Amino acid sequence: MPTKLVMPLLGEAVTDATVTKWLKSTGDKVDEYEPVLEVNTDKVDTEIPSPTAGVILAEYAQEGEVVKVGALLAWVGQPGEAIPEEGGEEGTTAPAAAAPLSPAGQPAEPSPVAASVPSAVQPSAPRELGFISPVVAKIAAEQNVDLYQVPGTGMGGRITKKDVEKYLASRQAAPAVAKPAAKPAAVPAPAAVPSFVTAPAPSTLAGAFSVIPQTPMRKAIAEHMVLSEHVAPHVSTIMEVDMTRVIAHRSANKQAFSSEGVNLTFTAYFVMASVAALQAYPLVNSSWSEEGVRIFKSIHIGMATALGEDGLIVPVIRNADNLSLLGVARVVNDLSSRARARKLQPDEVKGGTFTITNHGVTGSLFATPIINQPQCAILGVGMIQKRPIVISDENLGDVLAIRPMMYLSLTFDHRLIDGAIADYFLAKLVDTLKNWS
Repeated sequence: MPTKLVMPLLGEAVTDATVTKWLKSTGDKVDEYEPVLEVNTDKVDTEIPSPTAGVILAEYAQEGEVVKVGALLAWVGQPGEAIPEEGGEEGTTAPAAAAPLSPAGQPAEPSPVAASVPSAVQPSAPRELGFISPVVAKIAAEQNVDLYQVPGTGMGGRITKKDVEKYLASRQAAPAVAKPAAKPAAVPAPAAVPSFVTAPAPSTLAGAFSVIPQTPMRKAIAEHMVLSEHVAPHVSTIMEVDMTRVIAHRSANKQAFSSEGVNLTFTAYFVMASVAALQAYPLVNSSWSEEGVRIFKSIHIGMATALGEDGLIVPVIRNADNLSLLGVARVVNDLSSRARARKLQPDEVKGGTFTITNHGVTGSLFATPIINQPQCAILGVGMIQKRPIVISDENLGDVLAIRPMMYLSLTFDHRLIDGAIADYFLAKLVDTLKNWS
């Protein structure tokens, strides 16, 4: 009897994933545990293996489609076996809820039985819509879309832009039907939406550009950044720090760390200094909720890691407050190397309470990064650059000296933190690095 291939639970908080690539097609032979397709969740690519040996009898998800945990992805069995119906009994037709894909990756022609099934069942009562992004709200307003009729495939059933586009496509293809009696509620229009979201390319540029298809990672980054700017009032404060003592400590200990198989990078120092500041000002280690401010007891620091043109990912250093400098450096080495090799697990990019992004590695002096929701602050680390500064000497007074200086920026959620607390926090972080011992 054929075996179901379903979307597995890839992490504690993972509810869905995007199908990025089918590695096998209908009719292809597969071995047990051989990868059949790749999915992406939270910018982490994962291969889904076959549960048994046989051939792919049918595929039920297209590349780019968002599928829920537990959703049917494919049937695997022996050549010629019939695909079971929903009840589990063998039959000759695929379940009407999902159309199998042809070997070319396109939906197969529906059978007469499947075609007679209604395309959707109207809910008996309106459901809660939850958060609606400005992009979704704008499209709904312009296209006169009742969002209560749009199935949501995002986190927690949230309606995404792709869901609305899919609904519009099905509405255009479907024959005319009677309009519903009334809408359960009106969808509020967004206060403001950036013009670049829907602005068409000027006709004078027709044929003067090429289009690079958006990847699931780039789409996830875009959605997350727009969401963060939409929900949190961003404010930034910037300070500079003399890195003389950190550089000296690193030079003195780099060989000893290397003998332990660890590369002592500056990131480890930034993490340790952040821990010290978070312990001094725990309000920064928090997130917003309507019930109250959630101050986390543990410190889990996200470490933004660039993946070249593919984007970036933020693996999390868990319980950083319980690690030594050696322990932090070891975890930094492991997470960064596996991030660039695309070998992180979905749970390893979740649950952060504070984030560090080192934009200085590409020569940037300072920046104001976007908060990694639902956290309340993010630290931006600039390039270390030697430059002349005025220092005070007990014997010589004010003198001009050349020091390795670095800008630090803290972007914070003004709903949670006021300017004074942000400055105190950043000053503590600066003091920890400046007086490293």
